Amino acid sequence: QLQASGGGLVQAGGSLRLSCAASGLTFSNYVMGWFRQAPGKEREFVGYISWNGRSTDYVDFVKGRFTISRENAKNTVYLQMNSLEPEDTAVYYCAANRSPYSAYYSRLDKYDYWGQGTQVTVSS
Repeated sequence: QLQASGGGLVQAGGSLRLSCAASGLTFSNYVMGWFRQAPGKEREFVGYISWNGRSTDYVDFVKGRFTISRENAKNTVYLQMNSLEPEDTAVYYCAANRSPYSAYYSRLDKYDYWGQGTQVTVSS
């Protein structure tokens, strides 16, 4: 299971840190991804972090603002979001992927486990 937390209401330009705690799986075996879904839109990829934390990648519209990190000893992955914009308003989801293929890490259908989502609202 994956449990996301840390969402809330923040003003534009502010910051939030989301957390995602894993249980019932060998966390260090999984690539962890973050996705988001805005009202009326499809769920979209935000970024991922490799199993050992040495590699990350992000979608262009969050590069330089968002950072993904993980603590395998705590079975937790984080999404640090800075310089938030109203367009970042969405439900944010964490997900776990055991595929060895990096080309799969931006694909929703390649993730094995999903968290329940946490709401992030950015006011202008």
